[in-house]
Amino acid sequence: QVQLVESGGGLVQAGGSLRLSCAASGRTFSSFAMGWFRQAPGKEREFVAAIAWSSGSLYYADSVKGRFTISGDNAKFTVYLQMNSLKPGDTAVYYCASKAHQTAAFGSWGQGTQVTVSS
Repeated sequence: QVQLVESGGGLVQAGGSLRLSCAASGRTFSSFAMGWFRQAPGKEREFVAAIAWSSGSLYYADSVKGRFTISGDNAKFTVYLQMNSLKPGDTAVYYCASKAHQTAAFGSWGQGTQVTVSS
């Protein structure tokens, strides 16, 4: 099992920036990829971005392309999500997740960190 701890959430004005971090511990060698998801009040959890450790491939939701950047430090098994040009619609709890294989679902989740963007 991989344990994940997010940090970096907070309150920011529209147009501002935040950087989220997610540190993995435990069976980190079993992690194929890590990603970020978010869940706004009354909405389903949605994919935001992901990074595959071995290939370095990056994946983004259309809604955040050009504004968010995911990066990772595979020596520390830490992933970051740099969020720029934030919009009120980005307000959500952001979750870090890990998956063990390319075709597996994300099975390990962090506790989430709140991001609030004011207009």
